[in-house]
Amino acid sequence: MIIDFHTHTFPDKIARAAVEKLQAASHTAAFSDGTVSGLNRSMARAGVDLSVVLPVATNPLKVSSVNDSSIRLNGQDGMIHFGCMHPECETWHEELGRIARSGLKGIKLHPVYQGVDIDDPRFVRILARAGELGLTVVMHAGDDIGFPGVVRCSPAMTLRAIRQAGPVRLVLAHMGGWRNWNEVCELLSGTSVYLDTAFSLGRIMPIDNTYTEKEQQLLSDEAFCRMVRLFGSHRILFGTDSPWTDQQDSVQAIRALPLSDEEKQNILGENARKLLEL
Repeated sequence: MIIDFHTHTFPDKIARAAVEKLQAASHTAAFSDGTVSGLNRSMARAGVDLSVVLPVATNPLKVSSVNDSSIRLNGQDGMIHFGCMHPECETWHEELGRIARSGLKGIKLHPVYQGVDIDDPRFVRILARAGELGLTVVMHAGDDIGFPGVVRCSPAMTLRAIRQAGPVRLVLAHMGGWRNWNEVCELLSGTSVYLDTAFSLGRIMPIDNTYTEKEQQLLSDEAFCRMVRLFGSHRILFGTDSPWTDQQDSVQAIRALPLSDEEKQNILGENARKLLEL
């Protein structure tokens, strides 16, 4: 079973505008149209059995309605929808309880889009409550390609946050911290966090001349495998950040790595299956 633990979709009526806006901000190409049907087509090409769809609440007033949509769509079209939370949501405690009761498996947090550092008390309380409820938290970590130089979830911040929050199933996107990979290895390998592979292996696919050849390079195969061995393949989750990388290319990239069959199986789906209790 192949499970993509990190994907995004948008409602059909806004998908085109949303993808175009994000392409312009990131100067990178999208590989699907951002719709549910587009992700379904991508999954079929790539042989992906399940995709985890991660919504982001950029406004605290939208948390409840976004979660309503996730609850309604969860389990349809081969997709597992997570809920969302915003650090300034006044009903955060009650809403997390509702998410858990509804059967959603977790939530997505994005400190850069939400304008708050991960070790801020408003986020720490969300992590602690998610841990109490058994919810998995997927967190954008490290730099964000659309906000150059803005880091609100560095490895050091993450370490402070999880020490305060206590036990929580935390997945740090982009191999623990996009473009912060040396610090990820130094500070987080001894913790219980999971890493997802989204937008971390290989190269950026630019749409213009914004990035130099060096800047287009993400983790090399060698560097990626070192991180797998350091953290253990049981803590690495396959993710693509679809539509921002191609699912088929991403699956093939993992399969081509000099890892054992067991390590590849863990990454491509077994770890996610266990985490999602499927």
